[in-house]
Amino acid sequence: MNRQTALGAPTRRSVVAALACAALMPGLTRAQEAFPSKPIKIVAAGAPGGGMDLLARLLGDRLQQALGQPVIVDNRPGGNGVIAANAVLGAPADGHTLLMTAASFTVMAQAMPKKPPYDVTRDLAPVAQVGSGGVFLVVARDFPARNMQELVELIKAQPDKHSYASFGIGSSGHLVMAALQNQTGMKINHVPYKAMQQIFSDLMGGSIRIGFVDVTSSLPLIRTGKIRALAVSGSARMPASLDIPTMTEQGFRFDTDGWFAMFAPRGTPAAITGTLNREIANALAAPELQARLLQFNMANPPRKTPEQFGQTVRDDLKVWTRIVKDNHITPED
Repeated sequence: MNRQTALGAPTRRSVVAALACAALMPGLTRAQEAFPSKPIKIVAAGAPGGGMDLLARLLGDRLQQALGQPVIVDNRPGGNGVIAANAVLGAPADGHTLLMTAASFTVMAQAMPKKPPYDVTRDLAPVAQVGSGGVFLVVARDFPARNMQELVELIKAQPDKHSYASFGIGSSGHLVMAALQNQTGMKINHVPYKAMQQIFSDLMGGSIRIGFVDVTSSLPLIRTGKIRALAVSGSARMPASLDIPTMTEQGFRFDTDGWFAMFAPRGTPAAITGTLNREIANALAAPELQARLLQFNMANPPRKTPEQFGQTVRDDLKVWTRIVKDNHITPED
């Protein structure tokens, strides 16, 4: 045997193999960096014209400018977000199909006994949190309570007499009131509604006196005095209604926010979710997006990496799951 070969000197075959690998490396690198290589589709779980849809389109316009590929918004409302999620779960994990959804369709829905047919922590890759906020606890204009403390005292003094409206079983309003009942021991009947406008109509008409409503569409009624807001849930006051204090500020701690967010299919490479996260953060910093978030009365959360937002998802799921279990909430409640 040749002494050099025995000691590990390169043979002709190994040299040829090394040269072949070196020739392939630029192509492999280009393939890994070729994102996006085709149009990007954002599947939005909200209906056309709603807040989620408008944010998805504004972000899509910015991503198109930054990434140099068309961005298309595909609205798939219904099924408590499941229809949109299913359209993304089966897509290739290459960053070209994204899901725009909300906490109510993911962590809150998964906390309920009847869970969606996917696991947000297992089947979706977090990309970016787009906004955050809470819900308003409102009352009829002539309701005697002027703040949270007075409301709780009034309800506790008249157990089971009062009812409150929310926009559905398992909605943020339903779960926030359940948490408030845990803290205070008060009893109040839940009346789930299918449409926010019907809650407004019944609050103004007097057939319901207490309710949880979204922080966007309710603002004109609050500002004109047709209904009154006592508090907002979540970690901070909302930017377009800074005069309405949080529940926590009034001594009833509830800091978990609702949010809109972007996800990708499970298995999407970290380099791609990182690129999308960076460009979405840049888009949200633009004055046009800032103005739109203010119009929606939604806060722009501190910038989070995909990993940090993934931790938010896991933490929020624990909070909502504990509320559901502690209150024995079922789909019929």
